[in-house]
Amino acid sequence: MRISFCQGLLTGAIILNLLILYYVSRAQQQMMEKRKELGRGTRRAALRGPRVTVLLREFENFENYVGDVANSFLRQRPELPFLAVADLSPYPPLVLPEGARLLVLSPSPDQPPQAHRPEFHVQTEFVLLVPDGVELEQPRAIERLIRELEGEGGGPVRLVAAPVLARAAVQCLHLRVNLREWTATYSPAASGSSGSVCTALQGDAIVLIRTEDLFNLSVPLGRPLFSSLFVQTALRGWKVKLLENPCFSANHRPLFSSAHNQWKADTRLKEATGKLMRSFGLKRLLLPDGKEQWYGCSKETPRCFGTVQEDTPDYLYLDRWTPPCCLRALRETTKYVINILESSGVRYWLEGGSLLGAIRHQDIIPWDYDVDLGIYLEDVPNCDHLKNLDSGSLVDANGYVWERAVEGDFYRVQYSEANHLHVDLWPFYSRNGVMTKDTWTEHKQDVEFPEHFLQPLVPMPFAGITAYGPNNHRAFLELKFGEGVIENPQYPNPAKKSDENILTITGS
Repeated sequence: MRISFCQGLLTGAIILNLLILYYVSRAQQQMMEKRKELGRGTRRAALRGPRVTVLLREFENFENYVGDVANSFLRQRPELPFLAVADLSPYPPLVLPEGARLLVLSPSPDQPPQAHRPEFHVQTEFVLLVPDGVELEQPRAIERLIRELEGEGGGPVRLVAAPVLARAAVQCLHLRVNLREWTATYSPAASGSSGSVCTALQGDAIVLIRTEDLFNLSVPLGRPLFSSLFVQTALRGWKVKLLENPCFSANHRPLFSSAHNQWKADTRLKEATGKLMRSFGLKRLLLPDGKEQWYGCSKETPRCFGTVQEDTPDYLYLDRWTPPCCLRALRETTKYVINILESSGVRYWLEGGSLLGAIRHQDIIPWDYDVDLGIYLEDVPNCDHLKNLDSGSLVDANGYVWERAVEGDFYRVQYSEANHLHVDLWPFYSRNGVMTKDTWTEHKQDVEFPEHFLQPLVPMPFAGITAYGPNNHRAFLELKFGEGVIENPQYPNPAKKSDENILTITGS
């Protein structure tokens, strides 16, 4: 049977319509399934509750915008928990909107301990750390931060940040914390592009972190918040990702309405930073602009460690080395003493561990706690600071204390009356070509030695100056300490405290 042209055309049209109907029906079915899945996801999210707690930690009692910040977030996202955290109950009291709560960290004898522990008050997966005065204008901005953090998949990026639109831009920094040397070093990171990754931030920013990560820190909500947070995260190898967008607005800038209130805030920030750094055992901060901040001892305060027992200062038991403030004081005292000895015509040389430090580091040994110089006994009358020290002590015009040491027949120059970091001067005299003295200590390096090591004395760099030492330093040191002493550093009393990593750490 032959099919006419019209019949073929009609058959083709029917088949085409059936195909169109099939694909339209399939597309409608897929769309309905997606809507159902979206509805199920929405219901699951509603059952699960909000994923983020907004937490405001940094604010001043005497002037703040905590209530405005809470209103801004809750107006856009009323389902989000909002928590303001203070060390003590604020005065005047905070006025917070419904949905916002205040947590006071200081314990109270009439309440259970969990009442003051923030980890019991945050039930969400994430915490959003916000500064005072910030406002939420884009409700979906928080989800953008969550997606960014989840996209990192649990790698080294454990925090995500967004800038606050203020006068000063947020800066990405590299932070290296060396607890052994009591030092934190900040340096500028590469100029910011979207998604800059670094280890610390400077400036106003909003930071998102997983709740579990935050409360696994030793001090999760220390103040200043960013200083505390990034010191701890840097030590764990975590990084922060700074986004260009979304941005959060800050209409309340500057935060303080008067110069007096700004001064109060700056003073409290300085005090809080000092307290935090001392609690973390950080005594020196190197800032991105090259400046230094010190939180250790000074000429007006006692030194950072007490009486040394069995040649092992307490900081070695903490797996730390000499605090940098103490090394600075020792360098200053050494430079001062050597200048006076040289100008007085007193022959001196680097002794013991100080000579070892000069050979290994051109500086004081990183774990040493004093400086030793040998001097010619016959030159003592040349120095006004030494010749009258048979009894008592002399505080000179620059605050250094010169005295005959109570431990034996030698001299000691202390950094100040308050700070007893010191340089010891050991007087020797020549007898038949051998340098000797009348009293000896129990230190193994305190032995006689041929005078030819001092003829001549040779200059060498030490602690930022040029000092003098024996002419054959290797033979001199091996006579006193034993063979291989230069290449094999160790702590003063290895029987009490040793460190197998010294060779690797010092690069000797």
